[in-house]
Formats: sequence, structure tokens, C-alpha cells
Amino acid sequence: MRGVGLIVAEREGPPVSLTSTAPAPTATATTPTVREQVERLVALGVPELAGVSAEELRSAASKLRGGARSILIVHPSLVPVSRLVPLLSRSGKPGFVVSDFSDLDQFEPLDDIDVPDRPLYLVHEVERGDDLRNWSPDEALPEIVSRGRRPLTVSEGVSWFLQQPDQLEPNFCAMTIGSRLRRPAGGLDARTPAIWISSGTGRDGRAVRGAPKLGWCWAGNRHTWLGFASAARC
Repeated sequence: MRGVGLIVAEREGPPVSLTSTAPAPTATATTPTVREQVERLVALGVPELAGVSAEELRSAASKLRGGARSILIVHPSLVPVSRLVPLLSRSGKPGFVVSDFSDLDQFEPLDDIDVPDRPLYLVHEVERGDDLRNWSPDEALPEIVSRGRRPLTVSEGVSWFLQQPDQLEPNFCAMTIGSRLRRPAGGLDARTPAIWISSGTGRDGRAVRGAPKLGWCWAGNRHTWLGFASAARC
């Protein structure tokens, strides 16, 4: 399944380097097995959201062959990403989509990203991209590609944090720039999806302070707390 075109902008200037003492930003050897991951999806209620049985979901997962660092992805055709986000949880608080992101489900993979046309699929060797914090999406995309990797789509990012919620940490969160929205008149919308932790300020409100938050950032802006989630290009 293919989406909108891969457009790379020129850098505005050299990004500021940031050092990090955070844990390794990858899906490590402790990544759950595919079987464990599908059972987590069952426990979270994904079959009910998708309108399928738990056995149908397990059957779809059983056809996949993962490695030690493979993450099970819920395709948006099975469950739209906006409906997956509330399954995210941190400190007992469910995830939420920011109020001005009503068109989230219209974001599609870049043309350069080949998303398998099946209800569940795998991505491999996921990284949070901490070393790219304080880069803009326009700056980070060509760097990710140069490393032989590709950015995660927003559905892939949410699916990853469902399986490894500890990878979403204060000041160590991630953009999912593999998804973009095509404008009706042509070209790409300037927003890029991102997943971070709400501070409970502004329109979010105090009640969601500390909750997982799916919002957006301008493609040309830098943020010190957002890396760029990516996977190995297979």
C-alpha cells in the first residue's frame, strides 16, 4: 500500500548536537515475541475495535516470521490509528489525539514506504532516533534514508508504543514522519505526526498531564524532546 510522495527540503542550518544518557533507543533483545505481542493486542481489545475475533487476530499474526527485534504493527485498514491511540497508557492515563488533529486518519505513508497490504505486519530493528533530537522533519528525513532506514508511519509508531510503552519517556519521544497528508491542490501538508507525553498545559488540560499524546509538528521546526522513529529498510 503506497501513499504520498517523498519530498525532501533543504536544511535550514546545522542541527544542534544533544548528548543523551537515556537507555538505548531501540527495540532490544527484550522485545516481546510476535506471539506475546498479539496476545497483548487481544488483551487491549484490538479484536473488538477491528470487529474480528481474537482467534482471527492470532491467525493473522501466526503467518508472520519475526526476529528478536520485530514489532507487530496494526494496519490502519484494520483499526484506524485514531482509535488505537486511546489504548496507549502511561501512569494509568490513556493516550489521546490533540483536538486540532481531526484529519489524522487521512495521513498516509510516503511513496517510498512500502506498507504490506495485510491486517498485521512486522517492522524490524526499531529506533527512537534520540540522536536526531532538535532536527526538523525536513532535516531528519534524508539523514534517516542515508542510513539505509525508513521513518515509521504514525500507525507503526503507535503500535510500537503499545508493545513497548517504556520507550515513551519524558524528553525522549518521537516523531513518525513516514506519514504525511497530501493537499487537494497537490504537494504535502506541512504537518508531521509525533507522539510524546502531555505536560497538561494549554488545550490539553491538567487531567491528561503525563498521558501519551499524539499531535503534530511543522515539518520545518525543531524540538529538543523529539527524535525520529525509524525501522530497518527490508
